[in-house]
Amino acid sequence: MHFTSLIQSIKERREMLQVTQEMLADLSGVGLRTLKQFESGKGNPTAETLNKLGNALGMELTFQVKTRTPDE
Repeated sequence: MHFTSLIQSIKERREMLQVTQEMLADLSGVGLRTLKQFESGKGNPTAETLNKLGNALGMELTFQVKTRTPDE
């Protein structure tokens, strides 16, 4: 999943649930500044931060490690 798609998915879910950024920051334990930077595409959140946001919104975020083929 492209990073912009991830940002959009989390933001859309937050808005669908009528959760403000402030509420999500409180629910997830993620700093408001970090959340705002993430949603604006300026932040570089850790996997832990993304997991906290997803959990607070009832989302399951999965990460996939791509393996390279010998031809690459």
